[in-house]
Amino acid sequence: MATPKKGRNASAQSKPWRSLALILIAIAALTGGMFASGHTTPRLGIDLAGGTSITLRAVPEAGNESAINKTNMDTAVSIMERRVNGLGVSEAEVQTQGRDNIVVNIPKGTNSEQARKQVGTTAKLYFRPVIATEVSGGNGTASPSPSPTGSPSAEPSGKASDKPEATDKNSASPSASPTTQGRAVTDALKADATPSASASDKAKASPSPSASGGTSGDDPSKLQEQYAALDCTNTKTRSTVGDGAKASESTLACGQNSQGQWQKYILGPAEVDGTDVDKAQAVLNTQTGAGWTVTMDFTDGGAKKFAAVTGKLAQNQSPQNQFAIVLDGDVVSDPYVRQALTGGNAEISGNFNQQSAQELANMLTYGALPLTFKVDSMTTVTAALGGDQLQAGLIAGAIGLALVVLYLLVYYRGLSFVAILSLLVSAALTYTLMSLLGPAIGFALNLPAVCGAIVAIGITADSFIVYFERVRDEIREGRSLRPAVERAWPRARRTILVSDFVSFLAAAVLFIVTVGKVRGFAFTLGLTTLLDVVVVFLFTKPLLTLLARRTFFASGHKWSGLDPKSLGAQPPLRRTRRPSAPVETKEA
Repeated sequence: MATPKKGRNASAQSKPWRSLALILIAIAALTGGMFASGHTTPRLGIDLAGGTSITLRAVPEAGNESAINKTNMDTAVSIMERRVNGLGVSEAEVQTQGRDNIVVNIPKGTNSEQARKQVGTTAKLYFRPVIATEVSGGNGTASPSPSPTGSPSAEPSGKASDKPEATDKNSASPSASPTTQGRAVTDALKADATPSASASDKAKASPSPSASGGTSGDDPSKLQEQYAALDCTNTKTRSTVGDGAKASESTLACGQNSQGQWQKYILGPAEVDGTDVDKAQAVLNTQTGAGWTVTMDFTDGGAKKFAAVTGKLAQNQSPQNQFAIVLDGDVVSDPYVRQALTGGNAEISGNFNQQSAQELANMLTYGALPLTFKVDSMTTVTAALGGDQLQAGLIAGAIGLALVVLYLLVYYRGLSFVAILSLLVSAALTYTLMSLLGPAIGFALNLPAVCGAIVAIGITADSFIVYFERVRDEIREGRSLRPAVERAWPRARRTILVSDFVSFLAAAVLFIVTVGKVRGFAFTLGLTTLLDVVVVFLFTKPLLTLLARRTFFASGHKWSGLDPKSLGAQPPLRRTRRPSAPVETKEA
């Protein structure tokens, strides 16, 4: 049994080049991938690269002030975080501040503009029937609207003029176009108004008409007056249109069509809201040639409501066979329907590209918030302060590394060559992985992450020291260098693995239970701890095995750090024969 084990150990000892070649190939592959991808530097977080900081304040609704509580605030934070990061903006930091404020930090980078827009749209999502719509012109006038008669095109060919169409997700083709004549706008508004409400109640519920775009709720004539005067090309008007309108009231809204023109709308009361959408996603539909589409799955209750409202809309002509998806008073899509959608799911097809389909799916999935928020402040964060702190941190790290190298040179002498090379290999692996993880998983290097990398220098150096001291202990016991290197490894390996496991466990727990920038520290600490194990096993140990065959180290040169005399070595161990059993002799 002992012979095969000895043979395997001898084989492993005689081929340390395999491990060295493996880790060098890995470094070369990672470096090549880094240059091939064009990401030669790690992606920086908001504190180093700059970005946007937005402070949102929860606004209590009339008669429901108690809604601003910890549970609803935490829910809003979770939804906002998913909404922003759903666009690919990672390292976006969303956290509460005080009782009714939420601070959102969005790093500078791809899709940050869309993220800023979506963070500002923090109110509830509604599906409202379209009563009237036309392109909004300047100076309070509107350009002539297309004729409402006739059916829309049944082919979602992707042209700029195509309207989005909502169909059953699993349907093969739309049904025949509706033939019912459309109602007049006034009749539609009267039909949507609550008939049992008294005139005085309507007056209280309906704000007076204003040039800023405020709605008149259930008063059809005032709503039409405001609609005629509404100019959606005016930024100030757009920001106030629909203010004060409840879900049960008709309202005005603005939105951009596929040609980039501002469209104004009169919308009926909401019959479906964002909480009724279970899931939405962007899908490339190659089978029907529809291009990018957005599929929606409704909850059980939402499916019933959606089937009812689409059944009513399908009986009307354009534009009253459309429903508007309204987020914070802005119409993000206005698809038309040809038939009642009863399957509990729907597909919106039309003039979508990948980005616009993903944005709409993101809004549908994460659009409903338990509270209404207003933007209190929006500031741009420059990277100057973070750059100064980064420079100070790097200087501190360089000083710490220099002290570690100086200690190794003084105490371990020739052995410090192994430690310094191992630190360089660890640094190369860490840098290339951080550069590649930026585009791969959205990892961003922030100041806490830099601190984690600096702390990792000590963890890595500690592993080398554990192994070196084990080797020196074996030499003190009288063994020569080559067997000392091999005998010291099993005990040093066990200690290194236990130490690194504890460090990795602490980093994992910290990553799970914390939020924001602290996770950057935990991630970097965990990554470098894993790399420490890889470097020690595949580089430090094989390199020391090779150096043990060199005369400079094997002879115990005084500058090698392995001089038996300076280590206080005992005489060489020799095998001794077992004492023989005592022989009884008779007395003379």
